[in-house]
Amino acid sequence: MILIGQYDSPFVRRTAIALRLYGLPFEHRPWSTFGDGDKIAAYNPLRRVPTLVLDDGEALIESSAILDYLDELVGPEKAMMPVKGPERRKHLRICALATGLGDKAVSLIYERVLRKDQLKLWVERCEAQIGGVLDVLEKERAAVNTPWWFGDRIAHADIAVACVLRFTGEAHPALFDERYPALKAHAAACEALPPFREIVQPLAPPSG
Repeated sequence: MILIGQYDSPFVRRTAIALRLYGLPFEHRPWSTFGDGDKIAAYNPLRRVPTLVLDDGEALIESSAILDYLDELVGPEKAMMPVKGPERRKHLRICALATGLGDKAVSLIYERVLRKDQLKLWVERCEAQIGGVLDVLEKERAAVNTPWWFGDRIAHADIAVACVLRFTGEAHPALFDERYPALKAHAAACEALPPFREIVQPLAPPSG
């Protein structure tokens, strides 16, 4: 399998970490959506990452869809997401909040680096959405007494939250600060794991 995208993307990073935790070998092509858009387009017309190219040439797009395939590949006993029912919905909710936070953090950095005159209304909206999600995640993580969000075993929700927190902290340090001790502790626990230490890239935003 070939994973396309740079590891400063929280979506690419969460996918790569899952691949590593699952013990699935892959080739990494660190293509940028800005500098290497034409290369990505050959596999994904959206020119977005992550894109996962399977051994038969099929290309999967969007991190949640890719991880769903990987869960199917490794089987329900090893998968980091429940197969069905209320527990699955709980996991998916945290993943959705994390990836939504990531989307807004990316949108905000693009607004700041790519637009000469920032749209104040859009900046304020993104900041409100980021703060709102961080507040909810902080409250819920603080109420959890297990090592990971849903028990004693790391799950996709844990990975998604940690990857997005790293990105948000690097991109917008004033938004992810000491107001969120439970999330800081969660991120630190994840970042201490070998796959997180191996699969990491400092944020390199596009220049305007």
